[in-house]
Amino acid sequence: MANAYDKGKTIRLSAAFTVGGTATDPTTVTLNVKKPRGGVVSYTYALGQVTKDSTGNYHKDIVGNESGAWYHQWMGTGACETAEEDSFIINASEFSAG
Repeated sequence: MANAYDKGKTIRLSAAFTVGGTATDPTTVTLNVKKPRGGVVSYTYALGQVTKDSTGNYHKDIVGNESGAWYHQWMGTGACETAEEDSFIINASEFSAG
């Protein structure tokens, strides 16, 4: 079951990249986020849109401004080839539409 949050909350999306159990920085780090109304937005570490916390550990804060199911995918290439997907729910608000 996906985590659920109230509309307007900031959600921290995190990724831990490893190779053989050792924290490893991918050559490129990309986060793809799909909002409930469709469309995918991509964020990259190279453009400064994703924050590096330590070797192999990255995050991006997203404001849950649309109610419904959100999906996200972390991708690493080069030194650490991997992809991981997850989702969360933004609950509808009694005080605003969408």
